[in-house]
Amino acid sequence: MTWKCPKCGRVFSRRDQAHYCVKPQTVDEYINAQDEAVQPRLRELRAIIQQALPDAEEYIAWSMPTYRKGNNLIHFAAAKQHIGLYAGEDAVNTFAEELNGYDVRKGTIRLPYDRALPAELLTRIAVWCRDAYGR
Repeated sequence: MTWKCPKCGRVFSRRDQAHYCVKPQTVDEYINAQDEAVQPRLRELRAIIQQALPDAEEYIAWSMPTYRKGNNLIHFAAAKQHIGLYAGEDAVNTFAEELNGYDVRKGTIRLPYDRALPAELLTRIAVWCRDAYGR
């Protein structure tokens, strides 16, 4: 059985499939398209990354906020129960001990909505990504 979005007309295999009717072009558009309850958390993470990476370009790649300096450094995306922070497998391995207690898989750190963001740790991860992946 398929489902057709009444707003954009796209057809999906699952009913009420989450998607963007119009893909966001900016990080502001991305955040504003998310559930109102998680927008403050996304803005908080954005501010942490911007402060850690003031020279990085902010843009949308793969329909999610991305920061780059020569190369892509780090990305994040909203999910139902968490924010996915895509720092890469090397970053996750480097900070594995400090990430104990978080759901971490394949270079992704899942930051649950019901838990405060570890701002200092996220800052260090973003800086590590800049030093490791940037040019």
